[in-house]
Amino acid sequence: MYSKELTKGTLLPIILKLISRRDKMYGYEITQEVKKITSGKIDISEGALYPILHKLEAQGILATEKVYIGKRVRKYYSITRDGKKKAVVVTNEINDFIATLNVIFNTKPAV
Repeated sequence: MYSKELTKGTLLPIILKLISRRDKMYGYEITQEVKKITSGKIDISEGALYPILHKLEAQGILATEKVYIGKRVRKYYSITRDGKKKAVVVTNEINDFIATLNVIFNTKPAV
């Protein structure tokens, strides 16, 4: 598993990318999907996830829908039109960042 310090800056792009791939997702589902597709290398805690979700909701990037399941309420997050634009921007930014890191870590030093 990667350290929290290493993954902290990538959580927003990860969350937007996952939600943009589906109609809607709820918090626990997001954490489990990330864990599954990364083979457990990235583990998003509730303490890291929900502040990001709430911030994105307040910015109009995500919309919410409450679904009642018995006595429990599940809050689903879906991406808005502005959110889709934001997802493209942050995806391009993270891909560029990864390419830059690749140059730093995988280029042989000049002799």
